[in-house]
Amino acid sequence: MEKQENKMNFKEHSAIFRRGVKYLFELNCSGTIYIILHAFLESVIPYIPIYFSAKLLDVIFEKANYSIIVWYVVLTVGLVFLLNLLCTWMKIAEFINWNSMCWQELWMYSKKEMSMAYSCTESHDVTSLMERNLMESRTGYNLFYLYQSFQNLITQGTNIVASIAMTVSFFFLDAVPLPVKFGFIAGIIITVICGIFTTAKQEAINQNFFSKCVNDNILDHKFTEYLNNYNTGMDIRLYAMDDLIVNSMVDLNAKFNNMYLKSDAKRMALSIPFALLNHILKFGVYIILITAASEGAVSVGSIAKYVACTMMLLNAISQLVKTLQQAFSNNYYLRRYFSYFDIPNTMYQGTLTVEKRLDTEYYIEFKDVSFRYPNMETYGLRHVNLKFKIGEKLAVVGVNGSGKTTFIKLLCRLYDPTEGEILLNGVNIKKYDYNEYMSIFSVVFQDFQLFSFTVGQNVAAAKEYDAERALQCLIRAGFGDRLDTMPAGINTFLYKDYDESGVEISGGEAQKIALARALYKDAPFIVLDEPTAALDPVSEYEVYHKFNELAGDKTAVYISHRLASCRFCDNIIVFDSGNIIQNGSHETLVADKTGKYYELWDAQAQYYTDEKQETTRDLTQRKAIEIS
Repeated sequence: MEKQENKMNFKEHSAIFRRGVKYLFELNCSGTIYIILHAFLESVIPYIPIYFSAKLLDVIFEKANYSIIVWYVVLTVGLVFLLNLLCTWMKIAEFINWNSMCWQELWMYSKKEMSMAYSCTESHDVTSLMERNLMESRTGYNLFYLYQSFQNLITQGTNIVASIAMTVSFFFLDAVPLPVKFGFIAGIIITVICGIFTTAKQEAINQNFFSKCVNDNILDHKFTEYLNNYNTGMDIRLYAMDDLIVNSMVDLNAKFNNMYLKSDAKRMALSIPFALLNHILKFGVYIILITAASEGAVSVGSIAKYVACTMMLLNAISQLVKTLQQAFSNNYYLRRYFSYFDIPNTMYQGTLTVEKRLDTEYYIEFKDVSFRYPNMETYGLRHVNLKFKIGEKLAVVGVNGSGKTTFIKLLCRLYDPTEGEILLNGVNIKKYDYNEYMSIFSVVFQDFQLFSFTVGQNVAAAKEYDAERALQCLIRAGFGDRLDTMPAGINTFLYKDYDESGVEISGGEAQKIALARALYKDAPFIVLDEPTAALDPVSEYEVYHKFNELAGDKTAVYISHRLASCRFCDNIIVFDSGNIIQNGSHETLVADKTGKYYELWDAQAQYYTDEKQETTRDLTQRKAIEIS
């Protein structure tokens, strides 16, 4: 554990562990019940042959009737067989439910990511906390140790109760002197105290070891992902990066092994006193019982029973101490684990329904809006005032870092303004139902994501969808010809993560699918946030112009640092250092030769000319080749 972690008192440990057990029931109630039943049954089974074997030895020694001997044998073998059969079935059911529990835990992470404020998903602290929790879970802490500790507590608790129940008569034997009995109890107490001390020290060594390995484990996991991800295969081969990655992993593993050997040596040294005490106590039990037996105070069967149960009692106490120490250790990890799921969603959700107007008269207004990203001192936007009407085509231009994407994030309510307000038809957008307000936007960001599902599922962003509608959207987005070449058409998987027959697509093809997805949603607002930045300026202009026609009477917001791509828009706003410095049509803005827009236009004009000339030359050469 890291030294700066606050220590927990017993009450806090108890609260965290209780919450953990409740969490197990939430993940898989039936599976947790199987844990309890299986642990209890598995603990009870060993005591059945001990009890009946003791009885069997006594009746044999007493030369009892043969039928009684057979009866004890049948009871011993029969009960153990039936209970072992039931225990095996429970173990299988427990294993199945454990796998289900692990999948449910992963789903909890997904649910949390979708329910938290978007600002948290972009927070380095939050993502680091999530990655650390996942890494610690892979090393056994959190869910697995909670599961194991809960199971072991039931197991060892049952063992202790059963052992005491079967050895309690030992303390009433007159043949065993009272000082010997007290000495035996004192030996158990000393052994337990030594076990507590030993286990605590060993767990402290473990905690220190794993806390030093956190960053290395994350890095090693990243290297493994690079090697296992087929998308990185080309770069690794072309640039001979295999030695770099493998050698880095070897160095990390060597460092890990050296630290592990040192910590393991310390753990082994600490375990010696406890092991010695345990064996001394067991030796003492044998001496006491043999002495009592020699005086005829203990039967042969009782000797076997007392010895076996005493050994099991000592082992159960030892394991219980270890389990409690592991549980206490894991509670620190659980506290951090639950702290991720306890992150509140600070975004006000709102309750108002977005108004459905027959006249489609909707207005968006930015009213003196300023915004600063969390933990940042500088503002991303300052005093933005803007009003536009539904159906307008709005272009947002400016150099990289000028505030264009931040403007869109506020418009879509991924963030709330630091100052000022954004209004929809005169109502602060925070008052609208959050999910309903989000549903009115179709956005294609520059770093849009396609998934390893079918083409149709990527377009519809859903498992079940209208195939004909998705097909029409793909055709309208210009993906029809490529779709015709795909083996399963709209049902073809993208990439090979989930299906070996999945197809690879180019960046331009991916952009068309993303555009089709925006069309499929059919939201009143369509936003393109530089999704074509990888294309040349002429190709980008063609995509934007075509999509402008597809948008029809919807409100379309186009973001680009290339001015020529957005000339067809009704209105253009120019961002610079987080401020709107110009606002107007292309003709108006380019006429102002003292403005920023003209400065950018003039700087880019030669590049556009060169691109057009090169494109024209390529087409001319191609036609000449075809003619010849």
